[in-house]
Amino acid sequence: MAATDPNPDWSLVRSFLAVAETGSLSEAARGLGCSQPTLGRQIRALERCLDATLFERHRRGLKLSETGADLLPQAIRMREAMSRIALTASGQAQLLAGSVRITASVFVAHHLLPPILASIRAAEPAIQLDLLPSDSAGNLLFREADIAVRMYRSTQLDIVTRHVTDLGLGIFASRRYLDRAGRPETAQDLMRHDLVGYDDNDLILRTMRDMGWNVSREDFAVRCDNQATYWELVRAGCGIGFSQTGVGRADPDVEELDLGVTIPPIPVWLAAHQAMHRTPRIRRVWTLLAEGLRRRGAGEGEMTAANDGA
Repeated sequence: MAATDPNPDWSLVRSFLAVAETGSLSEAARGLGCSQPTLGRQIRALERCLDATLFERHRRGLKLSETGADLLPQAIRMREAMSRIALTASGQAQLLAGSVRITASVFVAHHLLPPILASIRAAEPAIQLDLLPSDSAGNLLFREADIAVRMYRSTQLDIVTRHVTDLGLGIFASRRYLDRAGRPETAQDLMRHDLVGYDDNDLILRTMRDMGWNVSREDFAVRCDNQATYWELVRAGCGIGFSQTGVGRADPDVEELDLGVTIPPIPVWLAAHQAMHRTPRIRRVWTLLAEGLRRRGAGEGEMTAANDGA
């Protein structure tokens, strides 16, 4: 091969990364939104440019050649540098208008954010909002989202984080289930009931064990890791489960159980890339999100105080 250009175009390097990370031309093409023949031509163009073979075929697809494996870390650093350039450029936009992408878990996106986003739209009609419900952590560095609402503090570099509130957790069951199985009065009674838990996620197990319950995965009659579906299982009468108090108390078909135990609240964090956090529209949405989530947390506290005084 004869090298035609010692400085390959970034689009060719991006194509190389997509194939290297998926091991498949067809899957990489779907991810990039282009056709498989187009992607194949881009890989061949990059190979001509570098005068090197980057991939070898095997029965499961494509694997990196020795040269391709050597180039992969440098290509990843190039992608990170390009992302930072785009983030910095986007962060210079000074207008309080445009779109802001917000990611949150499916449960939070469904139960907490809609009224908050409605109030943001009322306050800032020139800002459009994109909501991305996802239970996987969105990568803020690569602009999958501008702001993330998370129940943990992000540890990614170049990410600005802020703890905005804590949300209470309670024990709930559908009235239909309790009418059939009886209402537990103590924590010990709970273990004689059907419990709804998580599948691979051990959060409920760890929390219950920390509170003195000797439980195992087998103690849960129904298990599901998707929190939105988990709550629907509780509502449908599959057993006793756990949820945010603000969500559970607002549901007329569900009853909160006071068993004399206090469950630690869950923290709510906002996260954004520091370059984008300086953008006025993103900073404005960040501020309004924080205010809305704080009101939600404070509202749960007021509800608890009212219930205690009743």
